[in-house]
Amino acid sequence: MNREQLAHAIRAACTITVRDSVIVIGSQSILATWSEDELPERATASREADILAEGDTPEETRKNAELLAGVAGELSDFDDQHDFYLDGVDESTAILPKNWRTRLVRFSNQSTVNVTTGEQYTGWCLEPHDLCVAKLCAGRSKDLEFVAAVRDAGLVDSTLIRARLLDVPDEFRAQAERAAAVIRQWA
Repeated sequence: MNREQLAHAIRAACTITVRDSVIVIGSQSILATWSEDELPERATASREADILAEGDTPEETRKNAELLAGVAGELSDFDDQHDFYLDGVDESTAILPKNWRTRLVRFSNQSTVNVTTGEQYTGWCLEPHDLCVAKLCAGRSKDLEFVAAVRDAGLVDSTLIRARLLDVPDEFRAQAERAAAVIRQWA
C-alpha cells in the first residue's frame, strides 16, 4: 500500500460509515509518518487497511466494522477494483500501550477530501512505536518481520518500544513479556 491508497482507504471508510474521521490501527498506519519511498518494502506489503470507525456505542462500532468488511473487505468489488481492501476492526483488535490515543498521527490531505461534498476526512494513525508494540504483542511471523524491517531501517527505537511494552494493560502482560523477549533477542 502507498500513501495515495491510504488516503483512498480513509476516504472510503469515512464515506461508508458516515464519519469525518477513522483510526487506522494496522501496519499501513505507518504511512502517516513516512512515505512508501522512505519505508522498507516489507512495511508497505500489506493489501489491507485495518480501520476502526468508532461509534457512540460498542454495538455501533461493531456494526461499522461489519459494514466496512461487507462493502470494501477482502474479495469485495472494492478490493477487485482497487487491489486493496478495508478490514473493519474494533478496539480489541490490537494490544496497545496506555495513552496511545494521545500519540495518534493525523493523516489528512487533498486526497482525503470527498470530491462530491468537499468534506475533509481524517485518518488518525498509530504512532510507529505504538504500532510496533501492537505488532510484537500479536507475535505473528508477518508482524515480527514488519517490526524488524522498520527497526533495521532505523525508523524506530527499540528502547522506546520496550518502554511502551511496560505500559500495556495488565491483562496483556504475558504478550508484552513475550514481545520484550523478542526485542532482547534482537539486541
